[in-house]
Amino acid sequence: MKRVLLFLATNIAILVVLSIALSLLGVDTLLDEQGVDLNMGNLLVFSSVFGMGGSFLSLALSKWMARRLTGAQVIESPRNPTEQWLVEKVGQHARAAGIGMPQVTVFDSPAPNAFATGARRDHAMVAVSTGLLAGMNESEIDAVLGHEISHVANGDMITLTLIQGVVNTFVIFFARVIGHLIDRVVFRTERGYGPAYFITSILAQIVLGILASTIVFWFSRQREFRADAGGARLAGATHMIAALERLKAGVDAAPLPEQMQAFGIASGKRSGLMALFASRPAPRRTDRAPPGHGGQWAAPLTINSTFD
Repeated sequence: MKRVLLFLATNIAILVVLSIALSLLGVDTLLDEQGVDLNMGNLLVFSSVFGMGGSFLSLALSKWMARRLTGAQVIESPRNPTEQWLVEKVGQHARAAGIGMPQVTVFDSPAPNAFATGARRDHAMVAVSTGLLAGMNESEIDAVLGHEISHVANGDMITLTLIQGVVNTFVIFFARVIGHLIDRVVFRTERGYGPAYFITSILAQIVLGILASTIVFWFSRQREFRADAGGARLAGATHMIAALERLKAGVDAAPLPEQMQAFGIASGKRSGLMALFASRPAPRRTDRAPPGHGGQWAAPLTINSTFD
């Protein structure tokens, strides 16, 4: 959940800043062909460049933003046996998954959380909360680490970035179409753009961006199955199941860190429209085993949790 929300928050912020900057610099006016009709071809190219660019800029900043927003501290040199074990386990899973050693960080939160982020598979970051380290045994933490390493090995952040780039393209495109229509039809601006265009475009971009994020969350829910299966391969199916069961039993009791409350991160079940903004599948049981595990996988692998 944290991985996706941090990425989305950064992406939306970058797009809003870019929109304001482009408006102030008058770049948007170049799209206004002859002051009357919107050039759809130019607009699509414009939207693609800035939509994909904003998405990849968000990815490039993902590790820095994650550390800033969660207060995660990088383990440069382990200071105690717990940190030493944590670094060794992450390194072990990274080697088994065929990726470079991720940066290992710990952030202060009583909630059992962990996430992985980063622009490259060989230069990723894995973060775990103090609540996770205190509330789970080593085998369960091992499974959570395997889950996060699997996200990195599967290239989920890169795929997420590409999907977000396409979403951004259409958000920018339709936001400016809406702004153009409001400016022309409602305020009857005949040439150039009036203030209504810029204000409406920015507001529409924010609203459409939030609505379009449901696509990103849908993608995240699909990738959780693969990450759970990957965690089971790296740490063992029994340990993965135990970790998910522990999160199912205790995640609702722990408050979330103050830094993350601003992003609306909440544990527990979601229903109705809010289920569209869940980054993990809803809690349910399944007897379907993930690839490579045959019939030994009978416990639920779709338990709602806060590691992502």
